Amino acid sequence: MKQMAMSIQVHYVCRQGRIRLMSSTENDSGKPAYAAPALTKGLEVMELLAEARHALTMKEIADGLGRSKSEIFRMLVALQERGYIDRDSETDAYSLTDRLFKLGLHTPNAQDLMSAAMPELTKIANESQQSAHLVVINHGLTVVTAAVPGGEDMSFTLRLGYGRIASDATSGQVILAFQPPDAASRIIDACDTHSGVASDRGAIAAHLASIRSKGYELRPSRDFVGITDICCPVLGADGNAVAAVIIAYVNRHTRESRHQYTAEILRAACSRISAKLSNRVRSPVLEQL
Repeated sequence: MKQMAMSIQVHYVCRQGRIRLMSSTENDSGKPAYAAPALTKGLEVMELLAEARHALTMKEIADGLGRSKSEIFRMLVALQERGYIDRDSETDAYSLTDRLFKLGLHTPNAQDLMSAAMPELTKIANESQQSAHLVVINHGLTVVTAAVPGGEDMSFTLRLGYGRIASDATSGQVILAFQPPDAASRIIDACDTHSGVASDRGAIAAHLASIRSKGYELRPSRDFVGITDICCPVLGADGNAVAAVIIAYVNRHTRESRHQYTAEILRAACSRISAKLSNRVRSPVLEQL
């Protein structure tokens, strides 16, 4: 039997007065293969929490990863101290915070989109007196990446990171309507995984075609009573949607609702954002944040 050639190298690294040991190995190809078990455990914990639909106890995390509680205890403490996870003092269950989300906003693609969109979101909020939100799709879920409140005496603003299953959200459907069929199908597959229910692909396709023919969507909110969703796509250089801007229009008894006027403000702003993006953003959807 051929045995794997392996050599062990030990390096002493001095940093801030501390001495640490690092080891590396060589595989058959002669390329170094570095092991980082602590990092691996930390990533496993965060990935498990990201996929869970509710907060998980230490036992549930250990069982989900096939590890003992003693193996992950220190990792949970470290992740909590760094602000990546949070523990409910009443249930002792852990959940992800928005720290990773905020770090993701510093990626180049996200920065291009944000820098192009933010001035326009402010204009939309000022002209419409309604709150404007920038939304992308991430693994089948909508994610609010920026929001500018609008209104003289009150505003309705979604928190950053707020999201829903894309196929059931107005902003998600607008983004889906301006995707190539294969990309839209992959996103809907991810939506079905989250919901646990197979989508009616025919009904979705018909609705997306209607949105695409109008160029925008205007309808009562699927989530909030008294709110009208007004949403337009932000298009990349290839004509596919990289994001959407949605206004959560607050309908009030004492004021006339100006839905169409607001829709025109929004459409003009999204056209300007799309023009600013030019060739900087080409991916159909920002799948990673």
